[in-house]
Amino acid sequence: MNEIIFLVEDAPEGGFMARALEVSIFTDADNLDDLHCKVREAVDCHFESDDKPRMIRLHFVRDEVIAA
Repeated sequence: MNEIIFLVEDAPEGGFMARALEVSIFTDADNLDDLHCKVREAVDCHFESDDKPRMIRLHFVRDEVIAA
C-alpha cells in the first residue's frame, strides 16, 4: 500500500474526526495541526514499518446547508 486515505469531517463538538477508508483507523483532533500529528501516530501504530504507506491523503468533507 503506497497511500492511505482518511475521510475528515467536522466534529459536532468542534475540531475534526478522521477515519481511514480501507483499514480500521480512527482519530480526532481539536485543530488541523493536531490532526496531522494524530493521523501520523495512528498510521505508525497500525502498520509495521515495512507495510506502512508512504503517503497519507486527507479528504475533507463538509456539509453545507443553504436555504431553499
